[in-house]
This record gives sequence, structure tokens and C-alpha cells, in this order.
Amino acid sequence: MNLTSVQEEMSEYIVSWVQWFIYIPTIALGLPLNLLALWTLFFKIRRFTETTAYVTSLVINDILLIFSLPFKIYAYNQQWGLGRGFCSFLESLIYINIYGSILFIVCISVDRYITLRFPFTISKFRSPQKAAVLCLAIWVLIFGVSPAVYQLHDHGDSCFQNFSNATWNKVEIVVSLETVFSASTIIMVFCSTNVLLILKGLRNRNPQDKKLQNNKSVKIVISNLVTFLVCFIPYHVAVLIYFWAKNSSSVREKIDQLRMFLHISSSVSSVNCLFDGICYYYILLENWQAASVADTQTRADTRPMDG
Repeated sequence: MNLTSVQEEMSEYIVSWVQWFIYIPTIALGLPLNLLALWTLFFKIRRFTETTAYVTSLVINDILLIFSLPFKIYAYNQQWGLGRGFCSFLESLIYINIYGSILFIVCISVDRYITLRFPFTISKFRSPQKAAVLCLAIWVLIFGVSPAVYQLHDHGDSCFQNFSNATWNKVEIVVSLETVFSASTIIMVFCSTNVLLILKGLRNRNPQDKKLQNNKSVKIVISNLVTFLVCFIPYHVAVLIYFWAKNSSSVREKIDQLRMFLHISSSVSSVNCLFDGICYYYILLENWQAASVADTQTRADTRPMDG
């Protein structure tokens, strides 16, 4: 057995164990967490707002990813016997989750920013219905471009790996993915930084306001930003490097290590299903409290007057 074969086997062994280490907790914790979030949204909060529209889409997006993960574990370095069409559908769910999550998280960040930055003028342009339409547009977009995933394989009996060389020669695919990610990163950092600065200014001007001193928006913004950066930066760096390596003869000897990096970073991106749970907790808690206050006020307004 030559050195190259040993390196290939070692890379496959590492990737296999990393997938088990990441995907099993993601499935075991992520599925009940997301189902609980849906239950809370529909049966506890029952309050349709811009934020709940985005969170509902994010939860559904995460559930779609979790559905595909057991098949991804099964498929690694195994012959795929469940049909090419089903394989491509499962592969499309991976990309739908990555870019759906990116866009929905960006929507939450932008919504927080414009609400704080333009509290009086933005109300005429912002509504739960418009947020729902935006979510629908994102769903149409990501599912509309997903058929491109069905062209990743020329032939063969593998799934979630061994994409054709023609795929890695399509520079427009990599440029599109990296452009969406880069633009979203700029928007995320801009909105998150400004929201934190605005909230800091409000707290400094109103030091006695307990609500501002314990503002959940800070936790939501930070958890959103951390999820975005930790989960998606490694994958997009790996895609860019691997694309360059596949089209460059000077680094072919490193292709196995780069392929391992690509698989591991793809696994890490799936952890957003768990990290999103932190965001869900603060957002749902905030909306639950707001709904409780609104219900209390409604009951008080409709209570018959004495006398």
C-alpha cells in the first residue's frame, strides 16, 4: 500500500468519525428542539409578527436539513442504492439549508436594525404580511435554483460526494455561492454592529430602564452573528480553496486533505440547526412575553366597569 492510499484511507476515516460526532447530536437534539419551536410558535405564542415569520421559515429549513442527515451518514463511502433522483433531492436539501439559513438570518438582522434605526418611519414599510411575502420569495428562490444540484453527478453510485469534474469546472456556481455568502456577511456584520451600538447608546441614556439593561435583542443579535460566522465561514473558505485546487495542477498532491477539509466544514455548517436554537430561545421568549402582555391588556380593556 503506497503513501497516497494510506492518506486517502486516513482522510476517509477522519471524515467518517467527524460526521458521526457532529450529525448524531445534531439529529438527536436538533429535531426535538425545532419541533418544540414550531409547537411554541403555533400553540403558545400564536402571534404573527415579522420576527415569527422569519423564525418559522428558519425552523422549517432546519427540519429539512435534519431529514437529510441520516442519509448523508449512510452514504459516506458506501454504494448508494436508493436512486439517483432521491440522492439529488437529499443533496439539494443541504444547499437549501445553507443558503436558506443565511438569507433568513440576514432578514432577522436587517429587521432588528431598521426597527431600531428608523423606529418611526419604517412602520409604513414593515408588516408581518410583507415579511411573509419575503419569506415566500426566499423559498421560491432557493427551491428554484436547487435543480442545479441534480447535475452534480455525471454517473456512479455515490451520493453527497464524488461530484463530477465538470461541476468543479463551472466557475459561475462557485462565484454565485461566494457572492451570496460575502454579501450576506457584510450585511450581517453591518447590521449586528449597528444594533449593538444603538442598544448601548439607549442603555447609556436610560440607565434606570431595567428593560434596556436586560435587553434580549443583544442576545439575539450576538447568537445570530456567532451562528453565521462559525457555521458558514469554514465551508465557503473550503469551497473556494477546493475549487482552486481542482483546477490547478500544482496542488493536486494536496487534494485529499482539501477534500477532507471540505467534508468536515460541510458537517460543521449543519450545526446551525443547534445554534439556531439559542436564537429561537431568546426570540420566542421575547414574543411570548409580548403576547402575554398584549393578552393581559386586552382582558383589562374588555373587563366590564364596576357600577
